[in-house]
Amino acid sequence: MSLETVMEYFSEYNMNDRVMVLENSTATVEEAALAHGVDPDQIGKTLSFKINGEPILIVVSGKAKIDNKKYKSCFSKKAKMLNKDEALEETGHAVGGICPFGLKKPIDVYLDVSLKKHGEVIPAAGDRYSSIRLTIEELEKYSQCKEWVDVCKYG
Repeated sequence: MSLETVMEYFSEYNMNDRVMVLENSTATVEEAALAHGVDPDQIGKTLSFKINGEPILIVVSGKAKIDNKKYKSCFSKKAKMLNKDEALEETGHAVGGICPFGLKKPIDVYLDVSLKKHGEVIPAAGDRYSSIRLTIEELEKYSQCKEWVDVCKYG
């Protein structure tokens, strides 16, 4: 179901033909990088959190990790990730396919500055076998990003 909602979402922009469905899993950063022949950092990893009972999504570069101090400074709350059941319930996408497209309901989406070092990134597209290659400008537009944040550490 989730891949279908992403395809439907991108069909509104005549971009559904850009969604790639692969034979190999792209559920992890490493699997996605291998499947696409890119550096793992070029994979757009979508992380789901809860703030004041409401879900948010943050898309970060593949090698980036949440820096708890930066996260708290940005959101005035300690980082609390959704568990896999909560993530599925809130987004409509299972872990391994979570993305900011074709969501079950409106969710605030943030993009981490770690993505800006790449001309293109490849986020998931609804399931563990699908993804889409987007420029940073396209990711910003189609994710309907609320704002850019700096909440990661690298290395």
